[in-house]
Amino acid sequence: MEIKQFQDKPLAHYSYAILSDKKIALVDPSRDPKSYYKFAEENDAEIIAVFETHPHADFVSSHLQIHQETGAILYVSKLVGAEYPHTTFDDGDKLKMGKVIFSAINTSGHSPDGITIVAKDEANEHVMFTGDTLFIGDVGRPDLREKAGNMVAKREELAKAMYDTIQNKFNSLPDETIVYPAHGAGSLCGKNMSTDSSSTLGNERMGNWAFKTQTQDEFVNHILADQPFIPCYFGFDVDINKGGAENFERSISQIPFRLGVSSLDKNIIVIDTRDQDDFKKNHLPNSINIMSRNEDDKIETWLGAIIQPNEPYYLIVDTMDSRQEVLERIAKIGYELQIKAVVTLSNEQLEQSDNFDFQAFQNNEDKYTIVDIRNKSEVQEGKFFDHAINVPLNELRESIGNIPTDRPIVVHCAGGYRSAAGSSIIAKEIKAAKVYDLSEKVNEFK
Repeated sequence: MEIKQFQDKPLAHYSYAILSDKKIALVDPSRDPKSYYKFAEENDAEIIAVFETHPHADFVSSHLQIHQETGAILYVSKLVGAEYPHTTFDDGDKLKMGKVIFSAINTSGHSPDGITIVAKDEANEHVMFTGDTLFIGDVGRPDLREKAGNMVAKREELAKAMYDTIQNKFNSLPDETIVYPAHGAGSLCGKNMSTDSSSTLGNERMGNWAFKTQTQDEFVNHILADQPFIPCYFGFDVDINKGGAENFERSISQIPFRLGVSSLDKNIIVIDTRDQDDFKKNHLPNSINIMSRNEDDKIETWLGAIIQPNEPYYLIVDTMDSRQEVLERIAKIGYELQIKAVVTLSNEQLEQSDNFDFQAFQNNEDKYTIVDIRNKSEVQEGKFFDHAINVPLNELRESIGNIPTDRPIVVHCAGGYRSAAGSSIIAKEIKAAKVYDLSEKVNEFK
């Protein structure tokens, strides 16, 4: 049994290909199936199965496209109510592929319909693909399915289900079982995940807080405390994944492209993915600056946290060459069909951001309204400015009315990336006060 782990760094997502006797099974594939097809070609193998551990909230899966293009059978729990062609795979169900036997364990907790896939080969080596149930150092959060999917489950109910899963569902598996999760550190599907991409069940039993001896109430209280915010696209993606997404490349190819634009429909929001310095020098009215310069810029997360599902928007890219990469990243959360057009800007001077006199701010902080757009859990760990107003970035568009306009406004986050988006949102809506981005200068106040 050969296992290939694929990583989508911006979404901290892991997917897997399991190879045996020229046959491949996939687990939790990402939106773009090309890397799995390449792996199959390199090994002269056939993709015959795709396992979905649950309907994912944070990314769109390519399971339906893979079925349509390879004939692979899709395996998912009967509890999902999947609307695509599939074979149910639940407790006791098995699939033999070459020298590997796959079996299912129903492991609710993160979602009511989650399964863990166990693979065992002829050498009796055990591997488990835990989806969003068991992470390295943590377990999946139970608060994402209260308003999404066919089963509306309250977070307390799912937290109790997770307690039962961790206490009872894996007891028959040996300590040597290799654990492969669907996410790592940086994902919003958990709160304290390790940077390790795999572990063993024995190591998790010793070091993961969820396996420690504790009452159900203690477990529930811990897992529900201080969870990250929930981007508005999460429920949207659950529904997409239940039905199956459109073909990845075809979905992207139909989006219009316009070169050298100097004006757009003023009633439609503009997402500008360029570097913040370029944005500040010149941008279209009604623009929000969500940068997409490299893999470290989490445009997927913040686009899906700021823009509502099905809300139309224009997309500004730096150059024509960057169009494809940005679109592919956005398609991974299913937001590509909302794009009215992808455009580059003309050389015409449009709008500029207010020039920030950092020295004046440093000498007279009390003469500014400071808006801290970090998450509430970050603020609880400590504030940079005592009199700052905390409005998390994902709540900013709906909370503009709570920001005073009697003084200049300075926006900050923890390192500078989010404040580019936050300051542009406020400047777009508030014209009665100057709006400044503290950007990376915030590091001087740590």
